[in-house]
Amino acid sequence: MVKLTEQNREEYAQSVIGAVDAGNIQQFRQLFFELHPQDQLDIYLTMNKEQRKHLYDYLSPDEYAEVFEELNIDEQKHYLQELDQTYAQDVISHMAADDVADFLGEMNESKASAIIEGLEEEDARDIKELLGYEEDTAGAIMTKEFISLRASSTIREVIELLRQEGPDAETIYYLYVTNEKHELVGVVSLRDLITGNPDDLVETAMSSRVVSVKTNEDQENVARLFKKYDFLAVPVVTGNRKLVGIITVDDILDVMEEEATEDLGEFAASRGATDLKISPFTAAKKRAPWIILLMFFGMVTANVIGQFEETLEAVVLLAGFIPLIMDSAGNTGTQSLAVAVRSLALGTLEKKGLGKMVLREFSTGIMLGLMCAVTLMIIIPILHGSVWLAFIVGTSIFLSLSIATVIGTIVPLAINKMKLDPAIASGPFITTVNDIIGLLIYFSIATALLTYL
Repeated sequence: MVKLTEQNREEYAQSVIGAVDAGNIQQFRQLFFELHPQDQLDIYLTMNKEQRKHLYDYLSPDEYAEVFEELNIDEQKHYLQELDQTYAQDVISHMAADDVADFLGEMNESKASAIIEGLEEEDARDIKELLGYEEDTAGAIMTKEFISLRASSTIREVIELLRQEGPDAETIYYLYVTNEKHELVGVVSLRDLITGNPDDLVETAMSSRVVSVKTNEDQENVARLFKKYDFLAVPVVTGNRKLVGIITVDDILDVMEEEATEDLGEFAASRGATDLKISPFTAAKKRAPWIILLMFFGMVTANVIGQFEETLEAVVLLAGFIPLIMDSAGNTGTQSLAVAVRSLALGTLEKKGLGKMVLREFSTGIMLGLMCAVTLMIIIPILHGSVWLAFIVGTSIFLSLSIATVIGTIVPLAINKMKLDPAIASGPFITTVNDIIGLLIYFSIATALLTYL
């Protein structure tokens, strides 16, 4: 397999495309199949429609299926329209069942049904099963291409089985042992089989301590399991321990990317609008609800300032510190929000406990508040010649930052208790809430000490 560097990548790609343009099938296939599937995909995406048309003639459906599987869902929908109906059906029939289910799950029901009807009975049954599981669960992301063994088989028989069925399996590094009821009873690694005595039974090499997940397990919990045990694969079972599929590490990497993108969207109040491929109108439509909601919160902020109009008129200089109070409280709250959401995502909250986490963030807020307060109490008298102004601003910062860390921690935890995504407590939302509280603290202290200014 050719390993492309940045220097020769473009040159090699031009050679592959040149072979297509020249109609040299033999040269194209020789160059193309020397590449890693991802490099094949990169070249495919640079081709124009006419060049892709030739590529479909040069590759068999099962060969093109490996490229098609690497495309994202939107690209698959687009390029499927270029394929002859028979060729397209053959391509889909050579894809892994979980990839087909992901693809069909994004299509309208009539088109998906038409494609499923054209598949072999066993493939169609597997895909319908995967489509029947709730989205974002272990059942929805598992694959049906796995090899199960019987404890009574010999290692020699298993090795022969792997030679026959291994090429079609998702992975053979872990092999799962079932009984006559297809219930999961053990796991054996490829290493154990290779190093074992060929005449020994599988039960002598297998481990009966199998970590598995149920079909309705949330995909984030499955990802945590992979991280905890450094798995390459994990079996998926029903409520009565029947083995129905496996989840591999490449699927979990996709889950982690998906969840990280989702959380990032929640943090920025732009869920579903972070993909650069969507239109400006769609992006605006997805962002608008949060922006409008935050606009109303902004009106509350303006109303808070309006309530202390007399204080501002008496000491206009107080207005100059409004952005400082708002930004400091909002930013500190957002930092605590990130800590809380991350702890929930990684499952570390259960180990440390809710009380310890809130106390830790509150203590952090107190220390941050003290550092900022001391700094301001030194600088403000030098710049503005008022010790009382420095005391008001410094005390306000101290209290605002202390409270902001608690709010930034408790809000996502409360949302999580409501069985909602804690990332929904977005950065802009936490920032706005802490802005309002910070202003109330600032103007309340300023009003109480107005006679000293």
